[in-house]
Amino acid sequence: MDFLDTAFRLDRSRNATAQVFEHLRELIVGLAIKPGTVLARPQLCDYYNLSLSPVREALLRLEEEHLVDIFPQHQTRVRCIDLAQARQAHFLRLSVELEMAHVLAGQPDPSLAQLLLDLVEGQAACLATGDLGRFTELDMAFHRSLYEAAAVPDLWSMMRSRSGNLDRLRRLHLPLNGKAQSILAEHTRIARAIERGDAPGAQESVRIHLSGTLNAIDALRTRYPDLVLPVDYGAGSLAA
Repeated sequence: MDFLDTAFRLDRSRNATAQVFEHLRELIVGLAIKPGTVLARPQLCDYYNLSLSPVREALLRLEEEHLVDIFPQHQTRVRCIDLAQARQAHFLRLSVELEMAHVLAGQPDPSLAQLLLDLVEGQAACLATGDLGRFTELDMAFHRSLYEAAAVPDLWSMMRSRSGNLDRLRRLHLPLNGKAQSILAEHTRIARAIERGDAPGAQESVRIHLSGTLNAIDALRTRYPDLVLPVDYGAGSLAA
């Protein structure tokens, strides 16, 4: 586990299980911990300087999000990217964000549009320097801002908890074939459509934006056969 060579500072004022879960989830979703990696509990306890209980609970939460497989009395292994889970997360996210686009465009707010465009500008700067990690953080901020503006911030938290496999696919896709540049263009179109009160245009831009990665699944599976589950459990693509 290469990440054990990096430093981690536990905040004793916060719940230890939550911190271990958040840290491991970030590393798994960001592909710093690759699918197939065995997460040995004794090593994790040493790394986080914690007893077994909070580490075990954190791993159970990761299992609930379909990011690890726990084999009792044997081992815990990071799960390959699950296409069935990714497609379900996509279906849920698309349904919610299409409605948000309709609502937000129906009550245009210049300050929201400016916030979104500022985030796009920040993404462009990250892309220019090759900082895809920060680019992804701003991508998340763009979408979180939509949920907050629509007064449904709790849905953002729920969505994140179900999107681990979809987000891993997006991380694989981001460096390929101009995907990052297309995100910038699509984010801009979403912001401009909301700004001018164009609900159909905002919804169409959201649909195009959220469908790109699933439309590239075959190419991603071919390029990364060891990272994506070899069996597609989904009955056809949910991407538009």
